Amino acid sequence: MSQPASAPAPDVRVHVDVSYLPAHSAPGRRLFTYVIRIENRSDETWQLLARHWDILDASGRQTVVDGEGVVGEQPVIPPGGAFVYDSFVTVQDTPGRMAGHYLMQDAWGVRVQVPIPPFVLEVPGERTLN
Repeated sequence: MSQPASAPAPDVRVHVDVSYLPAHSAPGRRLFTYVIRIENRSDETWQLLARHWDILDASGRQTVVDGEGVVGEQPVIPPGGAFVYDSFVTVQDTPGRMAGHYLMQDAWGVRVQVPIPPFVLEVPGERTLN
């Protein structure tokens, strides 16, 4: 019996809270910080192995970021557990957009992609001219 090409994503939820940092921003370099909460609602333990980000700014500049773990860690998240971390990103033109996925693995070595929902990088009160 062969294994499917990719296993279904487990019940792992990703929540993102993003903030603009005006004191550390300038025209052409907008800095945002984001806090991510990864909640394991499944009955299996999952380890976060890698991340993938697609970052797009208002001018169409795209950046792809791939790397091991998050913030120097490859956290193991037990059933009912959560892992919270914060990071930052800069974009040249706002509004920007980020989305991606985590590569996670269970105790038997099954690997799955857990989506990171898209979120907007926008300066509060800034109007976009058309």
